[in-house]
Amino acid sequence: MQKKMMWVIFFVLSTVADLCLPLIWGLLFTLPIFVLSWWIAYRSGWFD
Repeated sequence: MQKKMMWVIFFVLSTVADLCLPLIWGLLFTLPIFVLSWWIAYRSGWFD
């Protein structure tokens, strides 16, 4: 469940960043979005 939620959160946030930000900023925000998605899914305890 956590793995699935991490990828869903990552894809949603990445899509929003790609649509709202210029290309270079969207690419630069990919790694922080991945880390944020991982934290939300695994470390926050929301999906235990």
